[in-house]
Amino acid sequence: MSHPTPPLASLVPAAGTPVTRRVLVTGAASGLGAALTAALRARGDEVLATDRTAPAGGLALDVTDDDAWAEAVAWVEQQWGGLDVLVNNAGIAGGGRVDVCTIEEWQRLLDVNLLGVVRGSRAFAPLLKRQGGGRIVNIASLAGLVHPPGMGSYNAVKAAVVAFSETLSHELAPYGVGCTVVCPSYFRTNLMQSLSGADTDVAAKVSALVEQSPLTADQIAEAVLAGIDEGADLVVPDEPARAAYHLKRTERAAYDAEMRRTAARLKDRSDG
Repeated sequence: MSHPTPPLASLVPAAGTPVTRRVLVTGAASGLGAALTAALRARGDEVLATDRTAPAGGLALDVTDDDAWAEAVAWVEQQWGGLDVLVNNAGIAGGGRVDVCTIEEWQRLLDVNLLGVVRGSRAFAPLLKRQGGGRIVNIASLAGLVHPPGMGSYNAVKAAVVAFSETLSHELAPYGVGCTVVCPSYFRTNLMQSLSGADTDVAAKVSALVEQSPLTADQIAEAVLAGIDEGADLVVPDEPARAAYHLKRTERAAYDAEMRRTAARLKDRSDG
């Protein structure tokens, strides 16, 4: 995922203070979306906060609804005349072993976590191309790079977001438009409230990892903004995520052994 950084990076002056940008954030009512919205506004950026139920001063946007995306594009064009950054953040939790996770759960994850990103990117790509600049930021997950057992559906969908983002970064570069994909590990958020799957053993394990994480949404948001400023294609924002990804890339045998130990613990838990 390497090519010359598109012109959006020029919006960051040499002194290091970003100029005001027009930003749309999905899933902005809580969690990372709310943290990103607050951090962007604190920097002086104009932010259109969106969620299924409109946040205060924001816009209602169901990312699975093409008409809602068309309305968001119309709002941006009418109110701002353009957009500098689209943050596809909205998502739901999911996962489960292959014979436990239902097809309905797979479909819901695909609709929200992958096709929501695709719909948003498709909706705004013509505007970004016409204006000759901008950046799409897709919030994926470490699960898009590292694939633990019991998380097949979530891993596959987030890996697809990573692949789609790489495609966008190359496809849109000739128009001066960049794409950043963000892959954090577990951090404290209310995302697990959206988890309602058949595999309760996996759900309990993942919920515990989220609750016990020392990382906050504010910390991840800070790293995301730094990646946007740098024009980065891939942001792995926290040390646990970077360590896991490094292990997979450089010590594959050790990585595979750890994944199998995780699978064995999952088996023992369910058998017990």
